[in-house]
Amino acid sequence: MTIAGGCQCGKVRFELGHPPERVSICHCRDCQKSAGAPMVAWAMVPKDDFRVTAGEARAVNSSGDSFRYFCGQCGTGLYYINETYLPGIVDVQLMTLDAPEAFTPGAQVQTAEQAPWIAHLAAIPAFQRYPGME
Repeated sequence: MTIAGGCQCGKVRFELGHPPERVSICHCRDCQKSAGAPMVAWAMVPKDDFRVTAGEARAVNSSGDSFRYFCGQCGTGLYYINETYLPGIVDVQLMTLDAPEAFTPGAQVQTAEQAPWIAHLAAIPAFQRYPGME
């Protein structure tokens, strides 16, 4: 089973050889800052099950032994590697998969750094598109 994904502009493409071992949502400050979002969903795969099939991702050393890979053309964050903390693992940003809905997060991590309003999202109005444009 091959699972494909890539960046928004299509320049960088990748494949996973098997379904992710674990899918989780990270609330750490590093993820928040790098994504410009309150959290990032990650799909964890063994390094041997991951391969870039088109283009070349650029890397930034975000902290310590952490490297975040992104498309140099459109800026889409793609995957994360930290050989010290997660040896032999590639953490792929879930929403970069062509069919991310096939995988459901099983845990939330680093909730100590979670934005305080996350717990109240279910209580605020929600719209399938923009208000008044549904």
